[in-house]
Amino acid sequence: MSIEQIKIQARERIWKSIAQSGQSISSIPQEELETLINAILDGVLVLIDESLEDAGLPGRQDIAGDSLLQSDEQLLWEGRPFLSVFTHYQITSERVRIIHGVLGRSRDDIELIRIQDIDFEQSLTERALGIGDIMIRSADPSLPETRLNNIKNPTEVHEILRRAMLNARKRFRYSVQEEM
Repeated sequence: MSIEQIKIQARERIWKSIAQSGQSISSIPQEELETLINAILDGVLVLIDESLEDAGLPGRQDIAGDSLLQSDEQLLWEGRPFLSVFTHYQITSERVRIIHGVLGRSRDDIELIRIQDIDFEQSLTERALGIGDIMIRSADPSLPETRLNNIKNPTEVHEILRRAMLNARKRFRYSVQEEM
């Protein structure tokens, strides 16, 4: 079932529940009611998405049938920045994927083969919270420098990304020669 079908069914159930409640809504303009119901629906969908993610189940993007991974691509790590709802990161065997948005979505991909350098930073406060930032410098013209902000366990994620990058280089027989 697509996300639009879920929204249609949920909207119908909200209207049915309002009708069954016996409350008079005739004094509220129809346009305001629609706006209110859409806001409630969006909030509930976000809550469901977060609850599914917290339970380790697939989120809304998987329910919508929008599989983000290619058939031979493996997901190595995924997560969100600390206290963020709108950004989601994935590291696969092929690329680093940065997804922005909850209902509407934009996606940036950095091919592992194009990554030139990976570093991570951690302030004293971030170290106490167990979070940090990972900086990626790549040969990708659209994203030459990217920062994965407020990642939980940044040393572990840095190592996953480093190994994935090295494996991608081996797979494509790519070598880097540095000048001295």
